[in-house]
Amino acid sequence: MDFDIKNIDLAPGGRHRIEWAEQEMPVLRGIQQQFTSDRPFAGLRISACMHVTTETANLMVSLQAGGADVVLSASNPLSTQDDVAASLVSHYEIPVYAIKGEDNETYFKHLNAALDHNPHIVMDDGADLVSTIHKSRRNLIDNMIGGTEETTTGIIRLRAMAADGALQFPMMAVNDALTKHMFDNRYGTGQSTIDGIVRATNVLVAGKNVVVAGYGWCSRGIAMRARGLGGNVIVTEIDPLKALEAVMDGYRVMPMMEAAAIGDIFVSATGDIHVFDEHHFMAMKDGALLSNSGHFDVEINKPALEKLSTNGPKRVRPFVEQYTMKHNGHRLNLLGEGRLINLAAAEGHPASVMDMSFAGQAMAAKYLIDNKDKLENRVYTIPQEVDQEIARIKLDAMGIYIDTLTAEQVAYLNSWEEGT
Repeated sequence: MDFDIKNIDLAPGGRHRIEWAEQEMPVLRGIQQQFTSDRPFAGLRISACMHVTTETANLMVSLQAGGADVVLSASNPLSTQDDVAASLVSHYEIPVYAIKGEDNETYFKHLNAALDHNPHIVMDDGADLVSTIHKSRRNLIDNMIGGTEETTTGIIRLRAMAADGALQFPMMAVNDALTKHMFDNRYGTGQSTIDGIVRATNVLVAGKNVVVAGYGWCSRGIAMRARGLGGNVIVTEIDPLKALEAVMDGYRVMPMMEAAAIGDIFVSATGDIHVFDEHHFMAMKDGALLSNSGHFDVEINKPALEKLSTNGPKRVRPFVEQYTMKHNGHRLNLLGEGRLINLAAAEGHPASVMDMSFAGQAMAAKYLIDNKDKLENRVYTIPQEVDQEIARIKLDAMGIYIDTLTAEQVAYLNSWEEGT
């Protein structure tokens, strides 16, 4: 078995952490038991490009239990948990290509190693596997059944491909499932982002001006958790509806240029480029913290930050690089190299919320198999009945039960004769 990881001797600790996470993932556990019985992926190869964490490990093991020949590569150079990678290789015999802190050359080498697996299905977190197949590995297309995508950023890329007629196989938009973006994005990103910022800096959030760029589901969660810790939250937006929602939720809303001058902690989670840019850096206070919770490290314009600084970055803490501005001597602190702060400096989302997201991934892959002769080369959402089943299983695992409609109520809702 080929693989490329940091140190195989880290495997025992990784296994303990994988098993710890599994205790918090009852939905995926139930799906794994069903997969073990039905073997829906028997004879199929799945290549995954995802954050190599304890939660992802449990998804890989579930796919393997369903008969899949699985390979995993990292979807972010700083998100890999090296002990988890070692355990997957050592204890589960799943090839992994991921090393925390790998450079870009190694990152893309690992992507291509996963594609050397000649997959029938790809599981993506940012659409790097899919875009690589379409750009430089087109020989793999004829063998593809389809793929799944985990992130808002990735789905933006996939929908652009589909709109251009470039997408050559069907993709499942797992991020669009309600049990994913309403929970993983909001509660997972909200908690883990603040966790990453605090671990990296040991800063007190209370009393600070926390500037949150965007008000999508991830940013909603970040704003909610920052306010919960006593932060004075400012939201910036380009969408008038989302901006209005942020106002109604009790946040201050203003243009980024205004927020730049008063913010203490900055977080971006938009999926777009240069959300924090040169003119913003010029206006920021001494000691400002810059962080990103969007998938790619482009939301903070790092080349501009470097250009404006005196001698480049100074590492002042393990995940903090400090830039001293030439024009006024202010020190701006970039967290986690501008990459996903919740995975660079912390452990990512808690297992209990990833349970639903990865249940969606597993069920989306099965949906591709079950419907492979019916699907077109476009982006599909998770069927509503799958979403509801995931939510039902999650509630059961939490010991929470809900009402069901009576026959009379069903009849009323399906009739048009009744009324005032």
